[in-house]
Amino acid sequence: MSTAIARRSRFFDLHAAQDVFVMPNPFDVGSAKLLAAIGFPALATTSAGFAWSLGHDDYGVTRDALVAHVAQIAESVDVPLNVDGERLFADDLDGVAATVRLLHEAGAAGCSIEDWNQATSSIDDLSLATERVAAAAAAAHADPDDRLLLTARCEHLLHGVDDLDATITRLCAYRDAGADCVYAPGLATVAQIAAVVDAVGVPLNVLALPGGPTVAEIGAAGARRVSVGSSLASTAYGALMAGARELFEQGTSTYLATRLTAADRAALR
Repeated sequence: MSTAIARRSRFFDLHAAQDVFVMPNPFDVGSAKLLAAIGFPALATTSAGFAWSLGHDDYGVTRDALVAHVAQIAESVDVPLNVDGERLFADDLDGVAATVRLLHEAGAAGCSIEDWNQATSSIDDLSLATERVAAAAAAAHADPDDRLLLTARCEHLLHGVDDLDATITRLCAYRDAGADCVYAPGLATVAQIAAVVDAVGVPLNVLALPGGPTVAEIGAAGARRVSVGSSLASTAYGALMAGARELFEQGTSTYLATRLTAADRAALR
């Protein structure tokens, strides 16, 4: 296993390269090992998927639980791990910085901060959101020889604000506040992706969407990173529920047509 310092350096190298890379989102140690075994160069946690694994819905976990989760996954795989940090579990700037430091200590290679406030069901004012990104960036970059890569997220498109110009304005402000990468989950077309890439001038993460651009098309539009959010976790739990309902309602087990192979299970040893 490489050191956390080496994995953080490798994560920055992935973003500095010109090729797009895929960073899927495991929801526990087992799924992390399976995805790493396929050969993905980096992984990312999923707030919703992790919450489901604990019997909660999205935004239903504590900071302590997330930090422990990150430490477990970071120790189990030899690829950089990015963390879905939600709002970094703090309303104040000192708390934002403290969460970043805890994730760094847990072995994360990067983390994100979003501008959606679940407690108020609203998006933070731009000035406040930018201050929070700046605080997170200062903590992430405190050691110039062992930086954590910070991704700043604009949640407009996930919460009904269909205004690409306003989204770009926020992403540029987050870039200027120190974000190393930006992310607007919900970009659905090559044209939207290209417009953001042209405007922000820093690596862009794109969420893979059903019926949306392929990884190759996302890369051709200039984005650097593709993640899947909670979709793999949702697919896994959806398959579990479909199989369970078949067994309960019909007494049959055709769901076994899709299952782990012996080769896949070898990654869990």
